[in-house]
Amino acid sequence: MKYSLFNDQRDAILLIARLLLTILFVMSGWGKVTHFAATVAYMASEGAPLPSAAAAVAVCMELVVSIALLVGFFTRPLSLLFALFVAGTAVIGHHYWTMADPERSANVIQFYKNMSILGGFLLLSVTGAGKYSLDRK
Repeated sequence: MKYSLFNDQRDAILLIARLLLTILFVMSGWGKVTHFAATVAYMASEGAPLPSAAAAVAVCMELVVSIALLVGFFTRPLSLLFALFVAGTAVIGHHYWTMADPERSANVIQFYKNMSILGGFLLLSVTGAGKYSLDRK
């Protein structure tokens, strides 16, 4: 492997990347679990199938799975699962193609932010968690 300035910091960078990828979801998941009825109502308003089950899945993914990824537990398979989850939330929650402006403009940005996050999870599924993780123990 060629020398890279980042080779020595690879594991620290992977830890920081896991933190940055998951912090939004931990915070969002905590909000969903502490306001579960409102989460179910939101899921219903967005047309999610089985809103109560969808809310439970969202809480599990955003809180439980993101914490597992943060600590580097089963990182590769959970990153792939999270990528699928993020794709689903983009399609269900940010379906800009069915909206009119100004709602459409805001959701275009949110949809493509989800696609960027999806890319981060796919990359994490390839790289793994690095040495600062439970996967390495």
